[in-house]
Amino acid sequence: MKWFNSVIIFFMPLVPKPVVRLFSKRYVAGDKLDDAVKTVRELNSNNIMATLDVLGESTTDEKETYLYVEEYLRVLHTIESENLNCNVSLKPTQLGMLIDKELALSNIRRIVQEAKKYDNFVRIDMENTSCTTATIDIYARLRSEFDNVGIVLQAYLRRSIDDLVKLAQQPSNFRLCKGIYIEPRELAYKDPHLINENFAFLLETALQAGRYVGIATHDEKVVWHALRIIEQLGLKRDDYEFQMLLGVDEQLRHILVKAGHRLRVYVPYGKQWYQYVMRRLKENPQIAIYVLKALFKK
Repeated sequence: MKWFNSVIIFFMPLVPKPVVRLFSKRYVAGDKLDDAVKTVRELNSNNIMATLDVLGESTTDEKETYLYVEEYLRVLHTIESENLNCNVSLKPTQLGMLIDKELALSNIRRIVQEAKKYDNFVRIDMENTSCTTATIDIYARLRSEFDNVGIVLQAYLRRSIDDLVKLAQQPSNFRLCKGIYIEPRELAYKDPHLINENFAFLLETALQAGRYVGIATHDEKVVWHALRIIEQLGLKRDDYEFQMLLGVDEQLRHILVKAGHRLRVYVPYGKQWYQYVMRRLKENPQIAIYVLKALFKK
């Protein structure tokens, strides 16, 4: 099956962009903030929270990082003016990490400061392992100044338990996910069952420490582990939330919401939609099969 996935990945760039565009509508709100607002409003009407992400990463132009900052400030103002139940997520490499860590820190600080004015929240996404230590450092420095900023930890990384234990010694807010970047075995677990077990271990460790966790998964096995831990610890509904990507397993999403759990959907938008979708397809070749089916139907 791996060879088949490799073939799929190889041929994905040959798929006509309009076909990818058609497919992407399920997973990306659109090019503009207005598109994202419409999506968030619909989610909110179904008792689902959201986090808005301005698409873009690996920025190498300092001036471009400032444009992203301005867009995030506009997003926060719009969330407030439209009275949306929504926060924001951002990537450090989008805001200057590859240029200079201090530049990224300064840019993210501006966004966190603005969010604080609106009593809103900023989630710092985690990228590949070349950025992990610097991202955690930026988060720790900002968390010493602000209480409205959180970070992501990846269950497939061997280091995550050490990072979590260290960060959880102070008030912290985590999003816990499996991890999607391709990393060497020395750094990341490869066995899916082991990754699930480590996810449960990290989650239980964080919740036992009294830290708020966004449980980001579409894997019902992981959801089951989470529900077990939540029940065993006797947690209240506002001690945690589940998180899912836009357009992925909406049935499981509604099951959790109907059961009374808080749930947040990650809503990406922006002109970088093609790069985002192609990266998702490379990370998950199974999704690419649906694109090819759409192509043949076309």
